[in-house]
Amino acid sequence: MTVIGIIGAGEVGRQIARAAIVNGYDVVIANSRGPETLKDLIDELGPSARAATAAGAAAAGEFAVVAVPLKVINDMPVHQLAGKIVLDTNNYMIWRDGRIPAVDSGEKTVHELRQEHLPQSRVVKAFTHIQAPRITTAGRAAGTPGRLALSASSDHPEAVELVTRLYDQFGFDTVDNSPLGESWRSGPGQPAWLAHEHQTRDELIANLAGARRVV
Repeated sequence: MTVIGIIGAGEVGRQIARAAIVNGYDVVIANSRGPETLKDLIDELGPSARAATAAGAAAAGEFAVVAVPLKVINDMPVHQLAGKIVLDTNNYMIWRDGRIPAVDSGEKTVHELRQEHLPQSRVVKAFTHIQAPRITTAGRAAGTPGRLALSASSDHPEAVELVTRLYDQFGFDTVDNSPLGESWRSGPGQPAWLAHEHQTRDELIANLAGARRVV
């Protein structure tokens, strides 16, 4: 059984955990307050889930999901995530995260910075332009007309391949928007972000191409 380590038990982390378990994965999930505070969630998720510290979730997962904002000072369990594919679900929100000069200037994306924080991991941007509740409700079988598409961005093709398989299991098509330096194209305010509720693969390709960077 494939185990996914999930760091972050907010809405995105919880919804990915729910979708993963439905699709046959085990999950080990962490928050910032300690495993004991996740008892109600674990009771809901059932025997395929357990709570751990961030380091414990990272160590347990065959791959990992980071569902927490980027901090300027790295707070990720770097050693435990080494050698693993890491799905980064973060969006840069100034009102929440404060300003990050390298991002504001256009020098880096938040996902490039996450990759720098995790130099021995393979970071891929995923699940960033879908509302959290729709991760478990909007998926459709492959080939369904109007099936929603989500983007993935990475400097590592094998990371995009993993996300493509996961998206398909969850009911979504994939558009490869690599490398990480292009991940801004699906960020807040861009066409792909604004059209998140009704975006097929062809529409997402067009929306990513129509993005305009503002610095």
